[in-house]
Amino acid sequence: MKLRIQGNSLRLRVTQKEVALVRDGGHVESFIEFAPGRPLVYLLEGSPSAETMSATFDGCAIRVTIPMHQMTDWLESDQVGIEARSQTGVQLLVEKDFKCLHRSVEEEPDAYPHPLMS
Repeated sequence: MKLRIQGNSLRLRVTQKEVALVRDGGHVESFIEFAPGRPLVYLLEGSPSAETMSATFDGCAIRVTIPMHQMTDWLESDQVGIEARSQTGVQLLVEKDFKCLHRSVEEEPDAYPHPLMS
């Protein structure tokens, strides 16, 4: 999973395997360790009870939650991403991570096939 924070927006890019984990009731989690014992954790989870996509931050972890019905609709379509605005005004985007057009396919075996690849 890739995390991008720019201004007041947060974007997560997820591979096919990661999306399958979330769809099957799990979550995907990653982190970056800025100092020993001080990681910034970021995770994506699905929720059967959530009504809208949301993001929270508890001082240590960024948690993005997507309603399961929205996740299922997204997966079964050619839609690239899911967008929402959090209650605090943060623009959220979760999108499928496509294979790069400039690198070997073997370098990104789990990424989604790029729509421009023949």
